[in-house]
Amino acid sequence: MTVTAIVGANWGDEGKGKMTDALAAKSAYVARFQGGSNAGHTIVNDYGKFALHMLPSGVFHPDVTNVIGPGAALDIDVLLRELEQLAASGVPKPKLLVSERAQVVLPFHWLLDGLEEDRLGERGFGSTRRGIAPFYADKHAKLGIQAADLYEPELLRQKLEQSLAAKNMLLEHLYGHPPIEARTLLPPLLEQAERLRPYVCDTSRLLHDAHRAGESILLEGQLGALRDPDHGIYPYSTSSSTLAGFAPVGAGVPPYAITRIIAVVKAYSSCVGAGPFVTELHGAEGEELRRRGGDAGEFGATTGRPRRVGWFDAPATRYGCMLQGATEIALTNLDVLGYLDEIPVCAAYERDGETLRTFPATAKLVGAKPVLRRLPGWGRDLSGVRRFEDLPAAAKRYVDFIEEAAGVKVASVSVGPRREQLIMR
Repeated sequence: MTVTAIVGANWGDEGKGKMTDALAAKSAYVARFQGGSNAGHTIVNDYGKFALHMLPSGVFHPDVTNVIGPGAALDIDVLLRELEQLAASGVPKPKLLVSERAQVVLPFHWLLDGLEEDRLGERGFGSTRRGIAPFYADKHAKLGIQAADLYEPELLRQKLEQSLAAKNMLLEHLYGHPPIEARTLLPPLLEQAERLRPYVCDTSRLLHDAHRAGESILLEGQLGALRDPDHGIYPYSTSSSTLAGFAPVGAGVPPYAITRIIAVVKAYSSCVGAGPFVTELHGAEGEELRRRGGDAGEFGATTGRPRRVGWFDAPATRYGCMLQGATEIALTNLDVLGYLDEIPVCAAYERDGETLRTFPATAKLVGAKPVLRRLPGWGRDLSGVRRFEDLPAAAKRYVDFIEEAAGVKVASVSVGPRREQLIMR
């Protein structure tokens, strides 16, 4: 069986959660391999509408084992709260395992994230204030706390004190905030650790064994290629790699295991957060697309902020699919564009009199304008269509354009938020 990575081709918010939820039905494992609670995957099913921030998107399938891998930023409080929310909604208790090597997002990561974003003001990066940048800074500075450390109280205390030594200097002298004592963090952290204990294990060995046994594994990415810190719109990026190339590392599977990479692409563009966004729409045109987008409009699943929206961006999508090594595209939200008689798409950028057909570095995106072409709309509701052949001719032409622009086959098309609204080609 295959190991499949489901990743975003753009800025995030492409609909990866829905795709993971839909494909999980045929999988044995679904694993999160990077990121933390800073992005939400929205899923609509018979139990209701859910925005998952920490749990993998396979939790609605009782036979699927859901894994939080060593590359993820483990926010225990968010994880436990989401489990409680599922139970309150009547969802059967999911199978969940957490890597003993996953590092833990701590309260001072949230605090520092918010204080720094406040200090930066208008120069901020649009942080979700979920502690992600301070968490990954600690991880790479070797100051992180692994899940396994939670069950060694003396070691945990020492590590907290070591981490807080420099942070308290910043809190007092840069942010004017009282210092934090390790002893105040220990009791609630140890209490959370006990609640987490049944889930903690060596997930890397588990997934290696599953791969050798031929079981099907889904690796679920967070955000999109353009938020990658190395290849994306740095510094308006996240702090972990969003690329399928990192998936074997962050999940703990052999690097040769991944044979299928699904790049999720939205039929138009959207993003939450700061940074250059060439096709962005403003005014009534943008408000109309935002209102119609998704299941309940384009608003961030984590922050609730209105998403920035724009037309489909061919240079950005082609670049994102290339970075991801996409073997196929899952196209989402095609139904949203049914209100338009004519659909603009961005075929290239123009900057200082130069036409750019490839996605440039961040500095060259500033001041770039979209070069638009217009495709015919189909002017009807697609939400009830279940076969590609039954789509209007103009909708099929639009899919063909995206396939040609990205250079990757569109293997599935979503015409609504529910599992059954996914058309396989």
